[in-house]
Amino acid sequence: MDFYHVLNRGVEKRNIVKNDKDRLRFLHDLYVFNDAQAAPNYILLKRHEEQQKRSCLVRVHAFCLMNNHYHLLLSEVEEGGISRYMQKLNMGYAKYFNEKYERVGTLWQGKYRKILIERDAHFMYIPYYIHLNPLDYSFPEWREGKVQNAQKALESLRHYRWSSHLDYLGIKNFPSISDRKEILGVTPNRYEKEIANLIGDPAAAIFSTSIE
Repeated sequence: MDFYHVLNRGVEKRNIVKNDKDRLRFLHDLYVFNDAQAAPNYILLKRHEEQQKRSCLVRVHAFCLMNNHYHLLLSEVEEGGISRYMQKLNMGYAKYFNEKYERVGTLWQGKYRKILIERDAHFMYIPYYIHLNPLDYSFPEWREGKVQNAQKALESLRHYRWSSHLDYLGIKNFPSISDRKEILGVTPNRYEKEIANLIGDPAAAIFSTSIE
């Protein structure tokens, strides 16, 4: 199974969300558009048993929505699934955003980037890296490996809802969106210890710079 780091930014690095309603809509779209069938726009996040009726295009293993960009860790369920999924997601959310804010033109900074995870080192770091992104708002020094208090940084991540981090911790947040079985293979306690170790780790800082 191949894994891909997929990301995109707002045009001219502008915000792609303005409030929590927009953030909820984007996460709603992450779930709803992951279906080979067309989805009506009124569908909300479904319960687990309803999810079985869907025909997923991809597995979303990790995600993080930031103010002006997003990160996804995906694998394909069917050939060409990532391409179809990203087209539905980017077009569908842009349509919502433009209609809501009465704007015209592109929302995204070109086509999304899709990076194949080829090296074991990247595979080891990428889920954690995706979840560490919100530290840019409170502990930006993490990108230089200079966080002095990892526990305070971890606490700030616990207050950030717009990623799969809490679900990896075993705290139900948006559990229906992500498929966490294939990644890391660690318990929530072990996951928390690993991400704490990476905060302030110069090796992790070098990795984060290399994929920006």
